[in-house]
Amino acid sequence: MTYTYVGLPTATAISPITGTSAGGTAFTLTGTNLVGAGVTFNGVPATAISVNPAGTSLTGTTPAGTPGNATVQVTTPGGSATVPGGFTYVLRRVYVSNAFSNTVSVISTATNAVLTTVTVGNNPSGIAVSPNDTRAYVANSGASTVSVINTATNTSTGTPIAVGTNPRRVAITPDGARAYVTNSGSTTVSVIATATNTVTSTITSGAAPYGVDITPDGTRAYVTNSGSTTVSVIATATNTVTSTITVGTTPRSVAITPDGTRAYVTNNGSNTVSVITTATNTVTSTITVGAGPHGIAITPDGTRAYVTNNTAGTVSVIDTATNTVTGSPITVGANPYGVAIIPDGTRAYVANQGSNTVSVITTATNTTSSITAGTGPFGVAAA
Repeated sequence: MTYTYVGLPTATAISPITGTSAGGTAFTLTGTNLVGAGVTFNGVPATAISVNPAGTSLTGTTPAGTPGNATVQVTTPGGSATVPGGFTYVLRRVYVSNAFSNTVSVISTATNAVLTTVTVGNNPSGIAVSPNDTRAYVANSGASTVSVINTATNTSTGTPIAVGTNPRRVAITPDGARAYVTNSGSTTVSVIATATNTVTSTITSGAAPYGVDITPDGTRAYVTNSGSTTVSVIATATNTVTSTITVGTTPRSVAITPDGTRAYVTNNGSNTVSVITTATNTVTSTITVGAGPHGIAITPDGTRAYVTNNTAGTVSVIDTATNTVTGSPITVGANPYGVAIIPDGTRAYVANQGSNTVSVITTATNTTSSITAGTGPFGVAAA
């Protein structure tokens, strides 16, 4: 009979470090001697554990947990180890900017109820949440500033950041290091270093820059210029415009697919969506949608794009495999502007400025419910 010695496991890190309290977050844990491991979060076993042959990495899915920090423990036949820092469960929220009440409504996705209301600057417009869900950046179009919300306390933190005139939208790089803000009134894009919340660069764009999104690899920002029927492509390494793409009339919003291969642009004045292939920065498809398209969001799996039709009071759903509108338009509230899809892809939230509501679309059935928000809801971001 032989006896096999099994090494004591070590646990170096877990990624991501946060996830929804509902569970279901895919994670990767690194360390050594992980063969045969099980993983628990506050004592509750994770599922779908798979370990690489070298025993240096494992993947799994988090169980449900209580909001807050959880102890993550790895157990093998050789012993146990605890992951430094653990894992933080967060209550999934949607942040809605209320343009006419100078506030942001914080909505729980678990109950679809407004948890709290945060006061920000004058006429808040676009809003974006940092990749680690710790801060929300709000463009105050009437104050030429950006407010920063601490999402742990849901309070504005620090002095609002001065940017250009009439800031409209915000996008944050995947590493969370920079926020790009379109300044519609000054034909510029401000770049904010999030470590210091200071503007470190100002980029000249096309006329009346409006929407902005950043590629998943963080190398490029796509900016819609609503006054010049173009999209500017900014290289984030140099913060210079490297390409200008002609799209439809009055382009408003832009959303990039999760694989980074395409950018979808809503053309408010021509009732279309332009599809840009990012490898060549050329428009490869033009899709007719409802009247006055404004906001756009793409599902996490990249299969569908949801477009708010501001004039029509509807949402069009685009099948991104065929670049065609699928099904009938979804009726929402009056004058829908922003739209965001929560990380698990199960629901889309639409800000209806004309009815002071947020429509909740269940993406499996494209049926809706409604939440009363602040006055003049405009921008939406999911955390």
